[in-house]
This record gives sequence, C-alpha cells and structure tokens, in this order.
Amino acid sequence: MSTTGSAANPLLEVDRLCSGYGSLQVLFDVSLTVGPGEVVALMGSNGAGKTTTLRTITGLLKTMSGTVRLDGHSITGQPPEALVPQGLVMVPEGRGMLRELTVQENLELGAFTNSDRSSVAKLMDQTFTTFPILAERRQQKAGTLSGGQQQMLALGRALMAAPRLMLVDEASLGLSPIMTETAFNLIAEVNNTTGAAVLIVEQNVLALDLAHRAYVLEKGQIVATAEGAEVRSMQGRLREAYLGAGH
Repeated sequence: MSTTGSAANPLLEVDRLCSGYGSLQVLFDVSLTVGPGEVVALMGSNGAGKTTTLRTITGLLKTMSGTVRLDGHSITGQPPEALVPQGLVMVPEGRGMLRELTVQENLELGAFTNSDRSSVAKLMDQTFTTFPILAERRQQKAGTLSGGQQQMLALGRALMAAPRLMLVDEASLGLSPIMTETAFNLIAEVNNTTGAAVLIVEQNVLALDLAHRAYVLEKGQIVATAEGAEVRSMQGRLREAYLGAGH
C-alpha cells in the first residue's frame, strides 16, 4: 500500500482540510484529489470522518482551515447550491429523495438550477436511457420503489444536474449484499456512460472494485492510499485493519 496518490490536473483537490462540529475538530489535514473521469474511493469505518469530509467539501460544514479547489479554483465554503452549476453534485447518505413525489418529479428536482427546458428534457431522456426502469416507473411514487431502485433514482437525480463530479455517500447503506453490488454497478455505469468523475465514500470494501484510486480515513486523518492494481489487493487488508471482518 503506497502512502501517496494524486491525479494530474485534478478536477477536485482537497488540501490539508480541517473541519468539525463547533469546537470539536473531526478532520485533521485531509488531502485528496479526484481527476477528470476518475472514480476515487474514500474508505473508513463508522466515525472515521468520511461524511464530515463530504459535508465540508460541499459547504454544509464550515472549514476550519485548508482549501477545496474545483478545476483549480477555490470553492472553499461555498454552499451546495453554488456548486451544482459548477458541476459538483452530492448523492447523500440515505438517498434523500422525496417519497411522496413521483420518480419523474424527483428527477426534475435534480435540474432545479437549469432554466433551459430543452436541456432539461434532453437530460431526462439521457437519464431514462441510462436507467430504463425509471422510465417505466416515472409516475410511481418514489417511496414505493425498492432499495435498489431508490438508489438508481438518487443517481438519476444527480445526473439531471449534468455533473462533472458526483460525491456519493454510503451507497450501500441499508441494502442487501446483492443490491449493494447492483448499486456499485450502477455507479460504474454512470461513470462509464457519462464520463462524470466520482468520489465514493464507503465502508464496504466492494467499493474498491470501482476505484482507480483509494484513500483510507481513520480518526479524521488519511492513513493510507493506493492506486491502480494495488487498489484491488487492498480489500483484505482493509477488512482486517480498518473496517472489521464483518464488512
């Protein structure tokens, strides 16, 4: 396992990020990069600081120190609504859909910053092409979908914003092993078909099957990285050293 890893000309660059909740510091000099079109996994156990990292990147949490750059420009502290038009979209833990709205209505919410109706219609068609089952169920209430279909809808809603970078928080949460594999396959499909880069935060080591590069977060610090073929060989060591045998 190497101790460094970086992308040339990164799309996202997190540099020595420190953050937390009030006076409680959770992140300590976290640095990572995501290159254009790349899938990067940020791995760690519960409480390691993974979601805190995403919340700070997207401006939901205040940065104590450090810098977040998108395409070389600082976005440190900018709110989520300012980041979406720049191509950065987050798929939250728990999927965050509105259960009483239909599939199509949830997808339309993903394009809330886009006032061009023809563009929105094109994005809807592309999303339905990527996820045909969503087209079949466009008038069905989101709350009646299966867990895997809800994850599909969450990814589809993110695609409606035409992202260059998707931040995916715990896609496997609450899913069976079979549906977890399906969710990860969907993320890989989105990356392959749209070219959007993905930063996936997970404690399930199967996420490493998607990744070009991986970071391990422990107690708010990056403790290991791997890239290329080394990522695949990381699974067993991660289970034992960081995530526990049950994952």
